[in-house]
Amino acid sequence: MPRTFNLQPPATRTGHKAMTMDVVVDTRPLWIVILSRSGRIARLALGVAAYFVISRMDTPVGLTLQGQQTLAVFALCVTFWALNVLPLMITSLLAIALLPLTGVLKSEEAYALFGNSALFFILGAFILAACLTKSGLSTRISLIVLRKFGHSPKALLAAVFFLNAFLSLWISEHAVAAMNFPIVAEIATVLALRPGRDNYGKALFVAMAWGSTIGGVATLLGGGRAPLALAVLEQVTGEPSFTFLSWSLHALPVVVALLLVGYWLLGRFFPVDVADVSKAADVLNARVVELGRARLEEKAVGAIMAATVAAWILLGHRLGLANVAIMAVVALFTLRLVAWRDVEESVNWGVILMYGGAICLGKALDVSGAAGWIAERTVGVWASSPAAVCASLSLTSWLLTEAMSNSAVVALMMPIGLGLARNAGMSLAAVAPAVAVPAGLAFAFPIGTPANAIAYSSGYLRLRDLIVPGFLLGVLGWCVFNLAVRFYWPLLRVYAG
Repeated sequence: MPRTFNLQPPATRTGHKAMTMDVVVDTRPLWIVILSRSGRIARLALGVAAYFVISRMDTPVGLTLQGQQTLAVFALCVTFWALNVLPLMITSLLAIALLPLTGVLKSEEAYALFGNSALFFILGAFILAACLTKSGLSTRISLIVLRKFGHSPKALLAAVFFLNAFLSLWISEHAVAAMNFPIVAEIATVLALRPGRDNYGKALFVAMAWGSTIGGVATLLGGGRAPLALAVLEQVTGEPSFTFLSWSLHALPVVVALLLVGYWLLGRFFPVDVADVSKAADVLNARVVELGRARLEEKAVGAIMAATVAAWILLGHRLGLANVAIMAVVALFTLRLVAWRDVEESVNWGVILMYGGAICLGKALDVSGAAGWIAERTVGVWASSPAAVCASLSLTSWLLTEAMSNSAVVALMMPIGLGLARNAGMSLAAVAPAVAVPAGLAFAFPIGTPANAIAYSSGYLRLRDLIVPGFLLGVLGWCVFNLAVRFYWPLLRVYAG
């Protein structure tokens, strides 16, 4: 075991002692030290080996040389994404560099894909969400709703659950969880709930995580999965397939079912074991009083956000979702409701880079024929009907998202799904929700989504408190999704078959 030694140098000639230093000396055997630090190198070597093996082997039957090189880059990226060898955005940048170097795409073509309109829609949505948070409007909404409906234990739990779901319709789900975490933690503290022991404390944090996750799949604003899927789809088909409203309509059955059953599961797995939440109500009321009356900045940001959502719903297909988002951002800066330093601090620029690389890789897999080749030789062997394709895509996406970034899941599954859709003779547009919606249903593990990780970090939950009910909720979501594909989607005239 490593040992810590306290080094305290002798007094100097002036009579003062030098600063005390703690030095950690690793006393484990050398081979154990080397082995513990070689995991990342091994994962890195595995990805590089996959790339060179695929790129140097004889070109498989039915695959072009260009497709083989694309497949090699794809294997490298999937290995790095799945094993977290490099940050997601760095792996994506690596893909953009490798595709021109291997002759798959021209440099100007690869880097031009960063101009995809979906990236600017995501950027605009991030800035709008940052303004909602910075102005304090989102926090005010949370406190007012919880104060209004939190007069009994069951009502307060429902308020946390449904409030997080509602906010995730407009703000990224992990941002909602991070924003409301201190409020839920304060409620648990004033109620003297014991971490890991009291059911009500567990229920509050699971409700926060589940609500954020479920609401996040309902619109294009809840996370980057849906815009990324639509961007890959648009690059392949050459035209947009979903409006802001039509996407939400496709996700609606899953969201409604998960909200209803999710709240029921909270009561079944975490029976309420407190009788009074008046202390929490007092704290919430005091917090609302501290906020005072809504400031002009909050009202202005709220008005711009409402106008933007209305424009997305009513005019988004004609004007373009990205154009509406950028104009809203310009309005925020014109009215001095946001400063550039706020944008720099709040926007995850790495996500923009990651999505640009994923779009580029998806385009290369399609034009080279590698996506279709993979599809034919994997799931396509048995998934020959539209229903089977959607079932296999949704199941794989859901299982993968419990273990890796949901954005990486979308980047991995969209090209394969498009290849399967072509082979099955179904609408390519159906692939986007078939991949992106299940990729957002991570309920069982802390690594599945930031909302789960934030809830687990509270100390009130054990791992099994997430795994068992979360897995059941995920299975239900997958079943409801496929029922919607079979009986509901045909009414929306997007699913063929």
